[in-house]
Amino acid sequence: MYCNYCGKVIQDDANVCAYCGKRVGAVPARHRLMRVRHNRMVAGVCSGFAEYLDLDKTLVRLLWAIVTVLSGFLPGIVAYIAGWIIMPEEPETLAAPAGQQITNP
Repeated sequence: MYCNYCGKVIQDDANVCAYCGKRVGAVPARHRLMRVRHNRMVAGVCSGFAEYLDLDKTLVRLLWAIVTVLSGFLPGIVAYIAGWIIMPEEPETLAAPAGQQITNP
């Protein structure tokens, strides 16, 4: 598979290009800001911002930590808690039971 943005060869099951960092494949960027249920460290606020802005989760977490330290801890922590309270959590997705086919009526 090739990246649509940089043209480099990437793995067939990749969601993000390892060279340019852009999202590829059938995984669209989020259109709503919400906390994620997977790949989160505390409450999913930084992961939610990362998916909404189509950035790497580690980069957003690192930037949040730097801004928190440089601002004197309190504003960054209060902003994180506010995001935890205000941002809705993404809907829970359930897998189909094994052995059953899903058909459209």
